Amino acid sequence: MTKWSAVFVGFILAVIVKSFFAQYEFIGLLIVGFITGYIAHDGAIGGLWNAAVAGALGTIISAILFVLATTLGGSLLGIFGGLTGFTLSGIASVGIVLSYLIYYAIVMGITGALGGIVASKK
Repeated sequence: MTKWSAVFVGFILAVIVKSFFAQYEFIGLLIVGFITGYIAHDGAIGGLWNAAVAGALGTIISAILFVLATTLGGSLLGIFGGLTGFTLSGIASVGIVLSYLIYYAIVMGITGALGGIVASKK
């Protein structure tokens, strides 16, 4: 069962890590997955599920922010800049988002399972 409070905390932390700590993104997401699983306090499967959902939501929101930023940046360059920025970022984002979605769900899910195990042992 999804613990939305754990997912929300994991989602916020994932967006922060992806936005501001890009050079340490992998380690940050491992820590965020563990925290999400620990907050879920629902064993290995519950921790895995909640951390994977948080990672997927974080990826989707980060991709939307990326498309909006490139569109805004492109529109500042002229009339055709906005169309070009949106089209290129939109097409590229579909493939990138799907691959990142799977990657972040796996990374955060594994450490979320560990966090769930640790939380259920207390």
